[in-house]
Amino acid sequence: MASAVLAGPPQAPSAVLFMASDSASSPLAKRQIIVGVCGGIAAYKSADLVSKLVQSGAGVTVCMTNDAQKFVQPLTFEALSGKKVRTEIFDLADSSDPQHIALTEQSDLFIIAPATAHTIAKIAHGFCDDIISLLAIAAACPILLAPAMNNHMWENPIAQENVKKLSANKNYHLIGPDEGWLACRNTGPGRMSEPTKILEEAQRLLNK
Repeated sequence: MASAVLAGPPQAPSAVLFMASDSASSPLAKRQIIVGVCGGIAAYKSADLVSKLVQSGAGVTVCMTNDAQKFVQPLTFEALSGKKVRTEIFDLADSSDPQHIALTEQSDLFIIAPATAHTIAKIAHGFCDDIISLLAIAAACPILLAPAMNNHMWENPIAQENVKKLSANKNYHLIGPDEGWLACRNTGPGRMSEPTKILEEAQRLLNK
């Protein structure tokens, strides 16, 4: 005699279904976003940012400088984004786009987080000797920079001049840095804005 099968209580929809529903209605849904990660301790926050962007329905391609790879491995971002991480200008991920410039032509937004003083200076002066500065100079899409550095570096008049120069260009937008405890044991401005704040600013820019 077959045993009776007892029906359990109705099952709640899975978290995956909820996430799919949320991402479908997100302002970032189906948007293509580049995330540039520069060399700083705040690079660990960028992993959270990429995860949040993907969960919001965006297609995310991560680019990293050589110094960034000393803090977080490319494999981390490949797992989170589901895409190959670009680390070199002439790394032939696509033979029709040897310098990856087409990435910016296909993207709606380029987020550089953390944006170091070095990278900000290079972009402000038109230098493009790594993957992130090259894409920034070539980008037709809006660029959102999230600076992160020592408080004295941020307050340096030369750094402020570079920031002012980029801010005067309508294609560049800055968020932060925030004030607080820094990795150098100082307290002051220089913390990269939290991923949630960067996500909100990305949504605002793309809703313009």
